Amino acid sequence: MSDAPDAGAPRPRVTIERLAERKARREPIVMVTAYDHPSARAADAAGVDVVLVGDSAAMTVLGYDSTVPITADEMIMLAAAVRRGLTSPLMVADLPFGSYEDSDEQAVATARRFAESTGCDAVKIEGGGAIVDRAHAIVAAGIPVMGHVGLTPQTAVDFRAQGRTAEAARDIRDAALALQDAGCFALVFEAIPGDVTEAVMPGLRIPVIGIGAGPGTDGQVLVFHDLLGISEGRPARFVKRYADLRADMVAGVAAYADDVRSRRYPAPEHGYAMAAGEAERLRELL
Repeated sequence: MSDAPDAGAPRPRVTIERLAERKARREPIVMVTAYDHPSARAADAAGVDVVLVGDSAAMTVLGYDSTVPITADEMIMLAAAVRRGLTSPLMVADLPFGSYEDSDEQAVATARRFAESTGCDAVKIEGGGAIVDRAHAIVAAGIPVMGHVGLTPQTAVDFRAQGRTAEAARDIRDAALALQDAGCFALVFEAIPGDVTEAVMPGLRIPVIGIGAGPGTDGQVLVFHDLLGISEGRPARFVKRYADLRADMVAGVAAYADDVRSRRYPAPEHGYAMAAGEAERLRELL
């Protein structure tokens, strides 16, 4: 059964169970980020399966240099806007850096706040080690968790592919299995060699969404602004651009500015007229 958009019929809500079914049927899962109502509406209309309100909003929307500075308040505002724009996709929200790492109690409190304030279907947290305990605590509190291994931007000091040695690849495998055992319903693999992905995947029962992790995952995710060519600068190696919207945006604003300066805009068709006879009455009143 295809989940491609059909203009004649509303799509059913995507659930965690539905994602598991897609994995079992070997049907690729499509995930994309969104950060506001317009991007959410576009993702929904395109028929994606999962929308991630990523902390990458720190850079793509808020202008920070990394994902670290974005706050829970900022993420909640963005996630709530995305929720209002979605009808079908499963919605996952990133818990930002510093909002869940310190203790199980902090992690559960933040996850609950996100669930209650944004209506997200699940939250995502990054890393293995002690983060496995945080994932377990959030799941035990009744909130679904998506894990994230490989390159973890919130704590990374080297933004290169991870798992390029056998020992590092084993560590990724161990973290993935631990997060699965902690109750995560899905994982993100970021910036991992395809060989590592293929070696680890057989031990995982839950869906794995890749970003720079090769074609062997159960699905793929890209940043909205990257795939549409809105972001400035050179994209990461794993990004494929499907549009060049930044060029279109700049050209559109430049054309508007030129029309204003040359007084071509506004033209008569862009204005309003008074009721018949009222212009003459106004002149008399003035």
